Amino acid sequence: MKFNKKKINVVDIQTAKKSVFATGVGNAMEWFDFGLYSYLAVIISQNFFSAVQNDELKLVFTFATFAIAFLMRPLGGIIFGKIGDRAGRKVVLTTTIILMAFSTLLIGLLPTYDQIGIWAPILLLVARIIQGFSTGGEYAGAMVYIAESSPDNKRHILGSGLEIGTLTGYILASLVASILFIALSDDQMATWGWRIPFLLGLPLGLIGLYLRKSLEESPIFENELSNNNEDQEQEEEGFLSILKNHKKDIIVCFVAVAFFNVTNYMLLSYMPSYLDEIIGLSSTVGTVLITLVMIIMVPLTLMFGKLSDKIGNKTVFLIGLGGLTLLSALAFYLVNLNGLVYVSLGILILGVLLATYEGSIPGSLPTMFYTDIRYRTLSVTFNVSVSIFGGTTPLISTWLVHQTGNNLAPAWYLTIVSIIGFLVILLLFKSTSGKSLKGSYPTVSTKSEYKEAVENPEDALWWKAEEEEENKPV
Repeated sequence: MKFNKKKINVVDIQTAKKSVFATGVGNAMEWFDFGLYSYLAVIISQNFFSAVQNDELKLVFTFATFAIAFLMRPLGGIIFGKIGDRAGRKVVLTTTIILMAFSTLLIGLLPTYDQIGIWAPILLLVARIIQGFSTGGEYAGAMVYIAESSPDNKRHILGSGLEIGTLTGYILASLVASILFIALSDDQMATWGWRIPFLLGLPLGLIGLYLRKSLEESPIFENELSNNNEDQEQEEEGFLSILKNHKKDIIVCFVAVAFFNVTNYMLLSYMPSYLDEIIGLSSTVGTVLITLVMIIMVPLTLMFGKLSDKIGNKTVFLIGLGGLTLLSALAFYLVNLNGLVYVSLGILILGVLLATYEGSIPGSLPTMFYTDIRYRTLSVTFNVSVSIFGGTTPLISTWLVHQTGNNLAPAWYLTIVSIIGFLVILLLFKSTSGKSLKGSYPTVSTKSEYKEAVENPEDALWWKAEEEEENKPV
């Protein structure tokens, strides 16, 4: 096996941490908006769908707007993914945060249905579509950038910083919403108070933009550019070719994104409305409970990220999937007992198990694809899966309860998704923790790691060894 020591990527761990912070701030901005939409869903439904008489149906229409916007995410993934693989990861990350800040501000400025009629929900949908389009390039790009800027043996602990950004955005949204619910009357909140947190999207976006403009391009992408310059005849692989040549990895990625996002949106997006509309818990109490669980999830996410680097991401995946298969129904049963302790325990069970994904997913998904196709393949796969499963989770859950009259229906949906995920990860996925990214030489941060990579090329270039094995004549 040929091995070029000069192509080993050496990164400074402090620079890598700064990159994680800058990327995480932008991610927090994105999920600040998503959290707001969830926490204020009942008020939004009253302001933009007041023509609908049934309160449950108002909520269904509100979450339908939430879900429809996700249809734009694959388009955003295709466009931003191609730009990211050609022009670099940084240019996309600075563009998407501008679009997200603008669309969040727009929601805060929109007139209501009583003011302009049908144009109110239409404009709300336009704002959500802009958000969905920008998010199509945002999250996958952030994952790729962090993975390509991290040492191989710390990819998951650093990647978990992206989800810390997600949780921070949600926590900030819930804190702002809680303060407003406490400080303002119901009438004040319904008429103008709900707008305040959306208007905060602009300054948050500007802070994220400032931090991201200072980022350097990922070293692995720069190496890829260097290799392409040496080989002028190399052609870009098309999407049909990618689907044909990488179908197993795409399937695993698609399923992983599905079980991660169904769990994520079930707890962080659907649960606030579930507690309010189904359980009858006040918005203030429900928001505070979920916020406390998210605060607990922050150290758990870091712990599972570190654990993924140590014992393997596959093992951590299976812990989360096995736990949700066994405990989802129990968690929702406890919530439906409607006692503060029981509700808290039920939400905590879901939060702890979601943290297994928060710690392992961001560092795992980019490892499934080669450098020259990583951004666009991950963007498209991620966003198609999120559009089908993640964005529709609140809508499907609301619809299941409405149609069946069974408050545990969302739990059975989560259980089925978890079982499918468990089987796919168990049978098709190999742990990639501590290994170099596909198509790349090792990424290290210390002299001892460099020496080990040089002395063990078979371990360092595992993907090349697998290629040689697959192409060996029978």
